[in-house]
Amino acid sequence: MATVFKRPESLTDAKFHYCPGCTHGIIHRLIAECMDEMNIREKTIGICPVGCSVLAYDYFNCDMLEAAHGRAPAIATAIKRLLPDRFLFTYQGDGDLASIGMAEIVHASLRGEKISVFFINNTLYGMTGGQMAPTTLIGQVATTCPYGRKVENEGYPAKMAELLAGNEGSAYISRVAVNTPANVMKAKKAVKKAFETQARGLGFSMVEILSTCPTNWGLNPIDAMKWMEENMIPNYPLGEFKVKEDR
Repeated sequence: MATVFKRPESLTDAKFHYCPGCTHGIIHRLIAECMDEMNIREKTIGICPVGCSVLAYDYFNCDMLEAAHGRAPAIATAIKRLLPDRFLFTYQGDGDLASIGMAEIVHASLRGEKISVFFINNTLYGMTGGQMAPTTLIGQVATTCPYGRKVENEGYPAKMAELLAGNEGSAYISRVAVNTPANVMKAKKAVKKAFETQARGLGFSMVEILSTCPTNWGLNPIDAMKWMEENMIPNYPLGEFKVKEDR
């Protein structure tokens, strides 16, 4: 019988530690499938964040490094400049990228660093108990805002795709989701486009990926997908925000 589905070679056989219903596993697979299909695994280096995906180095079957909280773009920048023929990607959550790592990601974009960033947005700090993140929605409850985020107190959520799309060094910026099969397919296309943008040397690329956190949202996995559809996507619209063509 023909094989129609198998583990990508760019993933190890280690079991994911993620909570039931968490979509990190889906996103890991999409990145690994793109690495396989583009035949770049042996030339790829990934940078792990601090957060729920801190153990990503156990799952990707390529060279991986661990960064201090928020500093993955800085490490990726250094390696890419030293080894320009390698593919560099960072895998970062919203606390890691949009809070403590805000300066690093903005300046990597401004400099047009030829790296690919995969930004997982689940609207809170997942690993440490569900605290408010820069991406927490207005009215959304978190452990550090038990009455819901209020504009007058905590300000507005950070829309990173829109923010970085305005920088001249950004070559490809998009936002996708992984809540339906159709959206998963679109997310994979965006991941591949980010790698292709890097291969063409066009500049900085980032794919923001809306993800669920059933544990800290206090929902079961099915209801978490519905919550994303009803709450996250209207506030974080999907689509491509910046596409730079070849010079």
